[in-house]
Amino acid sequence: MSQFVMPSLGADMEDGTLVEQLVAPGDPVQRGDVIAAVETQKGAIEIEAFEDGFLDRWLVPLGAKVPVGTPLAMIRTGDPPATPDIPQPKDPAVPPPPPETPQPAEPDLPPAVPEDPPLAPEPPAPPPEKMGTSHRQRVTPAARRRAAQTGFDLSALGGDRVISLDDVPSAPTADAPKPLSAMRQAIAAAMARSKREIPHYYLSDTIDLTAAEAFIASRNADLPPDARLLIAVLFIRATARAAQSFPEFNGYFEEEHFSPSAAAHVGMAINLRGGGLVAPALLDANEGNLETLMMRLRDLVMRVRKGRFKARELAEPTITVTSLGDRGVAGITGVIFPPQVAIVGIGTPGWQPMVIDGQLVARRVANITLAADHRVSDGHRGARFLRSIIDHLQQPEAL
Repeated sequence: MSQFVMPSLGADMEDGTLVEQLVAPGDPVQRGDVIAAVETQKGAIEIEAFEDGFLDRWLVPLGAKVPVGTPLAMIRTGDPPATPDIPQPKDPAVPPPPPETPQPAEPDLPPAVPEDPPLAPEPPAPPPEKMGTSHRQRVTPAARRRAAQTGFDLSALGGDRVISLDDVPSAPTADAPKPLSAMRQAIAAAMARSKREIPHYYLSDTIDLTAAEAFIASRNADLPPDARLLIAVLFIRATARAAQSFPEFNGYFEEEHFSPSAAAHVGMAINLRGGGLVAPALLDANEGNLETLMMRLRDLVMRVRKGRFKARELAEPTITVTSLGDRGVAGITGVIFPPQVAIVGIGTPGWQPMVIDGQLVARRVANITLAADHRVSDGHRGARFLRSIIDHLQQPEAL
């Protein structure tokens, strides 16, 4: 018997609310099956089972908000629990009904004559109205004009005196500041922790994307619109390939210890329509062909914007890529998502003059930046890692 607990789905997560129980007690579960959904500051997240077995029982009711690490259910490994045969109770003998006892006949009575209901007393006459108590509010023209401009309610000042310009506020009362949304609170907590605990260092360079964009156009020529590649998929694949060659940029720094990851789970910063952003992972982003990776990226973005995640997608990114290319910015310097140790930022591609083989030519280029954790790596290795990403992007056919 093992416990299925509320997982930690990010450095900023402290608790979650169980909103769906997708498996009933006694049902079989396999590793990777989604068996529950929890609501966090980032939305509804699907939680997978981590071993094979049978759900024994739920320990937490729907709607309960519990801290990270709280057992949610018990999973029984091995054979399913036996269902005991419950004997059905026999129908008890029904005793015969008792013999009816004859009731004495009621004497004939004359029908009751209803009495006349008492007359309701007449309501008292209303008191006579006092003369002179109902009159228009006396307001100077200037005061009335200012009240109309500012939306001030003149009736709040009463009507027993003349209201002058000095009685009307010159501007409407400012609203009280609104509290941050749960999403913004989560982002604020994670980013404040990052800048407080992680000694960032930053490197930047320029990528020539001419070959990459030509490659994308060539591959898309034979693909339907809903399957066409975006250049973002090349950024993700190039980062994943480089991260496997430079493991000090791919992993987690926790409890004063760095653990490199053998897999490249590249987090992709995704802007949400309602505000805020999340950076779920494309798991094993270095595997499969580009068309499959593009299909997975589309599915991830669609689910994220509907507020549906999988637990591993939020808990296991090993490095993050952020691109604001569709917003027209020249470059972006990211903030590392703890406990990760690096984030790569890519700006908007644009035309720039470059000298190649002594010739001045126009090329499609973009700025690329690396923010990395100085506890784990230094600028020399960071420069080589950044150059590795650029080299992969300049040979897109090898991705």
